[in-house]
Amino acid sequence: MSDTAILLLHCPDQKGIVAALANFVFRHGGNILSCDQYQDTEYGLFFMRMQWSLDDFDLTREQFSGAFAPLTEKFNLQWKIAYSNVRERVAIFVSHYQHCLVDLLYRHQIGELTCDIPLIVSNHPDAEITANHYGIPFAYTPILAGRKSEVERQQITLLKDAGIGLIVLARYMQILSPEFVAHFPQRIINVHHSLLPAFVGANPYLAAYKRGVRLIGATSHYVTDILDDGPIIEQSTARTTHRDQLEDLKQKGRDQERIVLSRAVRWHLEHRILCSSGRTILFE
Repeated sequence: MSDTAILLLHCPDQKGIVAALANFVFRHGGNILSCDQYQDTEYGLFFMRMQWSLDDFDLTREQFSGAFAPLTEKFNLQWKIAYSNVRERVAIFVSHYQHCLVDLLYRHQIGELTCDIPLIVSNHPDAEITANHYGIPFAYTPILAGRKSEVERQQITLLKDAGIGLIVLARYMQILSPEFVAHFPQRIINVHHSLLPAFVGANPYLAAYKRGVRLIGATSHYVTDILDDGPIIEQSTARTTHRDQLEDLKQKGRDQERIVLSRAVRWHLEHRILCSSGRTILFE
């Protein structure tokens, strides 16, 4: 497949947007490969993902913003552009449980996740063997009492030195500070082991067991300042019965955690997600 550009945008809904955007790409030699759009009637907003071939496109990356400015002003566009030949650099954070980490690394190894993974970070030493197996640098950053701010500053330095664009919390059982999150807005993806907004916090399987739920699930979402409250990307469920003990719920839930986290990471890497009003627009 040829190199492509992917344009994500939203703006007030109005006539002529699709035609103007398609004409812009055509006039500059681009061949549109896909175009997906959505109108939010509640808020009067328009969302779009457009992808086109760069084979004959006559605008460089440096020239694009200036050439696109008239459309930005005319339609009050909020937009971002990405290029398929630029690989995102991803860091994975993990604590004790490694099922999501191992799943992501395997999917990356077989080509399902198109990115580079130059760093694994953990507050426990357990995952170092896994990191070494895949040849990925491992940073052990234990969270000691009274040192969390210092450790987060250390982690931020590691991330910036490695040129990280996306952070994946693969069952990283630490609450990130607002200062940490502010460095990576909408660039931290977490997996939570419940169907949010139900059962937030550290022990949702126990809470679900006590309530006798008939569906166990997991949620992937972007991280914000508020715990387990960021825009939801994906959710998945499994049936339960009264016979399921707490450990049975955890086992069923781990399968769902792997699924929703890998999907969220892949969709982010493929530039299929827009956030608006606390929720996500997903272009499948």
